[in-house]
Amino acid sequence: MSEGGKGRRGTAVRTPLSRERVIRTAVTVADEKGAAALTMRAVAEPLGVEAMSLYHHVTGREDILDGMVDAVFGEIDLPPRDTDWRSAMRHRAASARAVLRRHPWAIGLMDSRTKPGPATLRHHDAVIGALRAAGFSVPMTAHAISLIDSYLYGFALQEASLPFRDPAGLDEVAGTLVREMPADTYPHLTELTTEHVLRTGYDYADEFGFGLTLVLDALHPDEAAGG
Repeated sequence: MSEGGKGRRGTAVRTPLSRERVIRTAVTVADEKGAAALTMRAVAEPLGVEAMSLYHHVTGREDILDGMVDAVFGEIDLPPRDTDWRSAMRHRAASARAVLRRHPWAIGLMDSRTKPGPATLRHHDAVIGALRAAGFSVPMTAHAISLIDSYLYGFALQEASLPFRDPAGLDEVAGTLVREMPADTYPHLTELTTEHVLRTGYDYADEFGFGLTLVLDALHPDEAAGG
């Protein structure tokens, strides 16, 4: 029975506290307030317990962060095995970007943990395996992952920092910019905004796919022998 429910005699029944519940609640707190607001007390409050109760399930804030990052990696699709490597990398990158849009606090933490969990290890092993199966050497696999993830995390960070979240918000911000910006002082910025950004159908999210295609097209398994 869920927390706050009633037992047979009308007494409240509390859902047992567990590491999974602590981590899941911490992710929710970070989604709402950011990772900087993540304290033991902030996690304990929505669980209806004292902060000290959490230490029966986690060793502290760093342990919670380890679990949170692993939970985020667990949400990202692994590269499909039934397709070519570029399609597999594209699918995985698109999934990662979508997950990081849900959890923007995680962008700077994804590869920061010294105690990666099982979902994190499974994810990295699958990405490496997809590239190795496609004929990439070990060194070229390392190069490819570094390049792809640098682009992925960089785009996610930039996207999370923008003052809009959808095309409607972009139109509002860009429209205001054009109205208030002297066109003769900033002609190139005005041109790009009016002739590209404000055109019907433009979506900043499409820039991700364009850049990812360039990155993937620059990688070739047959160059692996050169290391």
